[in-house]
Amino acid sequence: MPSITFTLTHPLNQAIQPGTTDVAYYADTSTYPFSDSSTVDYADTFVRLGAITAINYAQKQITCDVASNTVLPASNDFLFFSKDNRANMTSLLGYYAEVEVKNNSTDKAELFAMGSEIFESSK
Repeated sequence: MPSITFTLTHPLNQAIQPGTTDVAYYADTSTYPFSDSSTVDYADTFVRLGAITAINYAQKQITCDVASNTVLPASNDFLFFSKDNRANMTSLLGYYAEVEVKNNSTDKAELFAMGSEIFESSK
């Protein structure tokens, strides 16, 4: 399977892990190009490139295995990645948390919602 290396202009996401189940994709933005920092809400298609096999954070490079018939992205297309949730499921990390909520306003205020996640550790 051939591989391709992308050199990007922005720093890479630290969550990318080479050699795992991380997969690179791109959004074809040829019909709706975006020149500002907006999201890719109007992208025509999302194309799967392939598994991420190598990362060079210093050079801002990502290497992917791609199928020989994969259409490669243009220079202005939006490159992103996904993680396989079967391998990256997680819940709480650590021991405990303490939260204090204060309102310094003299006006009436309401707290709409607050949530937490707890689990019983080993006894």
